[in-house]
Amino acid sequence: MSSINDIIDGCKAGKNKSQSDFYAKYSGRMFAVCLYYSKNRTEAEDLLQDGFINVFQNISQLRDYSLIDFWVRRVFVNCALAHYRKKNLLNYEINLPEPVDNLVYEDVISKMSAQEISMLIQTLSPQYRIVFNLYAIEGFSHKEIAETLNISESTSKSNLSRARAIMQEKIEKEYRVPEIKFAVVK
Repeated sequence: MSSINDIIDGCKAGKNKSQSDFYAKYSGRMFAVCLYYSKNRTEAEDLLQDGFINVFQNISQLRDYSLIDFWVRRVFVNCALAHYRKKNLLNYEINLPEPVDNLVYEDVISKMSAQEISMLIQTLSPQYRIVFNLYAIEGFSHKEIAETLNISESTSKSNLSRARAIMQEKIEKEYRVPEIKFAVVK
């Protein structure tokens, strides 16, 4: 198999074999990213396809090959955000008070598989899911989220708070654990 640099060069040249190799290398990881931003598997598959189209259309812009993993992930996150902007699903504001307690109930969370956590995140509405993912998974600050989504920082904070509350309720119900606090550990 070719090195990643050769594969990237081939993709830049529009070679189908290189694109196929690139897809084989990144499709699994990027599908996981798509699942985090989707409400279901079908939507994730659509995002995966759109993401690879964007990657292959824009790969000529990649200058530093050592950043390929970061660059590909960023393309897929931006593709997911564009999907929700197009459907106008991000223009939703809810203002809730800031959470007082940010304790993590580590025992329950540690028993959950990545698939269970992903499915839990998928149950969130698009507004909450996007903010949660950008904050908890991508590591964006509330200021960065606000700029990216064209919302206020307080909306970002309240959407994250509501996402946590919803997930907390679902975890409590599923695991029959009273009063757990679900927080994102950075």
